Amino acid sequence: MTFPLATVLVAAAALVAASIASAHAEVSPPTVLKGSTQVFTLAVPTEKENATTTKVELTPPEGFAIDEFVPSPGWKRSVEQAGSGEEADITKVTWDGGEVPAGEAAAFSFLAHPDSAKTYTFAVRQTYSDGSVVDWSGAESSDTPAPAVDAVDSFGGGGSSTVSWIALGIALLAAVVAVVALVAGSGKRSLA
Repeated sequence: MTFPLATVLVAAAALVAASIASAHAEVSPPTVLKGSTQVFTLAVPTEKENATTTKVELTPPEGFAIDEFVPSPGWKRSVEQAGSGEEADITKVTWDGGEVPAGEAAAFSFLAHPDSAKTYTFAVRQTYSDGSVVDWSGAESSDTPAPAVDAVDSFGGGGSSTVSWIALGIALLAAVVAVVALVAGSGKRSLA
């Protein structure tokens, strides 16, 4: 294996390992337009060996309105709400009866819209087949951070975001790897 190829493979493995190590419950997309109805997905990883995820509870924040659900085969869904009819607000959703093994994620989709431009933080409770529970409701720096969605007024230019800085960092890393590969590979060509 040549040095440039080995360098690229090591860098790719490091990025994959970092993403696996930081697995946590997420609601995506992470950034949306306020007032815009779209499909959101809650993904909850099964991180416990020898147990499956059997139940997931989602408590949406105030001002984040869930309108409809996408069917989740293998799961029974129950909904708690305040009010009725057009004025009903979903206060909690529970998906029960599934069996998601370690290394996979339970995923549930729904149509919803955020009312205002702000960060919406969700409470998620995960129950395993052995009876243990993980509450995904901690601070962003905790082992069990609460999923969050940023609702914005527009996707216009200007300013910077965490995603932009991460993309810039990855681009710089790729450029460094490319330069190292070019320098290491120069003058070492064989004629075959």
